[in-house]
Amino acid sequence: MRTFDDMLNDEMQDEEFRKEYEDIQPEMDVIRALAAARISQNLTQKELAERSGINQADISKIENCTRNPSLNLLKRLADAMGMTLKIQFIPKHP
Repeated sequence: MRTFDDMLNDEMQDEEFRKEYEDIQPEMDVIRALAAARISQNLTQKELAERSGINQADISKIENCTRNPSLNLLKRLADAMGMTLKIQFIPKHP
């Protein structure tokens, strides 16, 4: 049985796929960080919505990659979880 990593490694051999995959990584990193922070605090999307004043459906859309959150929205979510939002610029490696 092939794993996801096996399939991804095969797909990464395709230059067009690899570029698209790498292009979406910053958004995916934000989504994973948001979901991980919420889950680490044992919060449901509904509970985070109540704390932040952001609609639960909007939180779901962000976590399902169907909405790109604004910086202000991310700050509100971080604040609702008692966290600080930190964004970094990291040098690319050749």
